[in-house]
Amino acid sequence: MAKIALVTGGSRGIGFGIAKALAAEKWDIVINGMRPVDSVSEALNELHAMGVRVGYARGDIGSAAGRATIVSAAREFAHGSINLLVNNAGVAPKVRADLLETSEESYDYVVDTNLKGVFFLTQAFARGMVDAKHENPEFPAAIVNITSISATVVSINRGEYCIAKAGFGMLTQLFATRLGGNGIPVYEVRPGVIKTDMTAGVTEKYDKLIAGGLCVQPRWGFPDDVGRAVAALARGDFPFSTGQVVMVDGGLTIPRL
Repeated sequence: MAKIALVTGGSRGIGFGIAKALAAEKWDIVINGMRPVDSVSEALNELHAMGVRVGYARGDIGSAAGRATIVSAAREFAHGSINLLVNNAGVAPKVRADLLETSEESYDYVVDTNLKGVFFLTQAFARGMVDAKHENPEFPAAIVNITSISATVVSINRGEYCIAKAGFGMLTQLFATRLGGNGIPVYEVRPGVIKTDMTAGVTEKYDKLIAGGLCVQPRWGFPDDVGRAVAALARGDFPFSTGQVVMVDGGLTIPRL
């Protein structure tokens, strides 16, 4: 039986890298995004060309109505519960502001999507996975959360993002603990500096930092680096490691003198 994964924010950047890595291992893929389907047709076609079924669940995880639409579309595609939820979708602050100047509007925008939205989307799909496990204990199910080194590495010009990612890390621990008895592992992948459209505006800054020794491995990370980590977790290569964090940061967070 084919296994089905939902990758939120899966039409570009890290999410698309994850979707391609899973498709390469013959997972059927539902990608989520907020753009009209015509705008993501290139990504959908590329995945379909890899020999898997592909669906699109349009919706904003930051709103209750958007989450309901995503859940409904994914379940319709899967004819029941999906096997793998990859929580990747997220937003950056629209304006990077000093911590003393962060607006409540920006805080709500980032946290509603990157933390509140992820919590309730995970809750909805976790319920479906638990039900599927009750019906068939052999039903394969897992959750992988894509957070960020910003969960522990401070950026005072985007504090709301750091707070959301730190909370997201605790979300992993909570769901791993709640679902462990149901045989549903929950993992966290924590990327470092990854070359995507989200980092396009700070390319020059990070080029200089990386050249100056920011990372142990002196290069940018790429979506494929994150995708390969997720694929390993999805395969079940870490069956006794629920709740754990996989760093994909080129050694950036290794304490060094």
